[in-house]
Amino acid sequence: MSELISKILDWRTSYLLTHQFDKTPTIPIIIFEVLIISFALILLIALSKIKSRIFLRFLIVTYGIFIFEFFTSPMWNNYKMGTWAYIYQDVSWILTIGWASLVLCVVILVDKFFSSWNGGKRFCIYLAILTFLVVILESLVIRLGIRSYSPEVKEVVIGYFPFGVPFAALYYVPVFMTLVITFYKYWSFFMDGKPVVPLKQRRWGRSLLISFIGVFLFELMIEPMVVNANLPRWSYIYRDISLIISSGWMIIVWVAINLVDSFFIQLDLFKKFLGYLSAIFLLSLPVEAWLIVHGFRLYGPSATAAFSGIYVPGFNIPIDVAFAIPLYFSLVVSFIKYWEIILDNK
Repeated sequence: MSELISKILDWRTSYLLTHQFDKTPTIPIIIFEVLIISFALILLIALSKIKSRIFLRFLIVTYGIFIFEFFTSPMWNNYKMGTWAYIYQDVSWILTIGWASLVLCVVILVDKFFSSWNGGKRFCIYLAILTFLVVILESLVIRLGIRSYSPEVKEVVIGYFPFGVPFAALYYVPVFMTLVITFYKYWSFFMDGKPVVPLKQRRWGRSLLISFIGVFLFELMIEPMVVNANLPRWSYIYRDISLIISSGWMIIVWVAINLVDSFFIQLDLFKKFLGYLSAIFLLSLPVEAWLIVHGFRLYGPSATAAFSGIYVPGFNIPIDVAFAIPLYFSLVVSFIKYWEIILDNK
């Protein structure tokens, strides 16, 4: 027992030393943090007069943002925010609630003032406004010395705006926001108690297409962090994003969703969602392990440096990767189900 405790303490010491970085804040950064927290509190009070259950909505958006930040944390650095500001390595809860407040505010206000527009048109407005605002705020955190990018990201960046934000933000932000907003929107059906009628006859072709788009968007988002290697050259559709890998994930997601929808049609959205993730996890874990072991899926130096060093018994893959699977797919599944629901329930 003492030997086990000693090993755990040694691992913890090694882990903390590996993930050391500068956390000493400057006065402008402290002022920035106070402003973010104040903005979030004021916003919640104001939005509560427009929309019910606002705190729960805020938590859902915050969780969606955190999933993204947790999974993609090796792609950038958030430094000098003070020891109080971090919840996991350099993932900051202050930045998380800041982004969440911004997303929730834009979505609720657009829904209020453009309520006569259909969901697709309103979605375009969300993305246009948020892309503009996020690029501005990203430039601010760069100038404050908080944000910097990993070597893997810098290698694929083709240019920067004068204020330090990569040109890639113009497509990266909409991709990120699309997944986060659809995650929130999916759970809005549950919170608002909106009737979602399950259809007995599914449109299989459309379902496959939406599944592929959802998987491709996430693969696009994490592309600098994970390399799909040693595959046929014809299969690459954008940098190292492979049609083979993306199609494989698409099939897994599509099969899992349709199995749950077919055999558990009577369950509510929450229970179905847990079913989707459980089925996807069981199908994806051995596939991801096989891809990693055989050299088809390579995590970059920044990602491997962030791993805890603990491996899943029997699969020989980092536990961080296994833990990230349900997080990753929770964004993809909510994207798929949201668009299926609004297209089927006009």
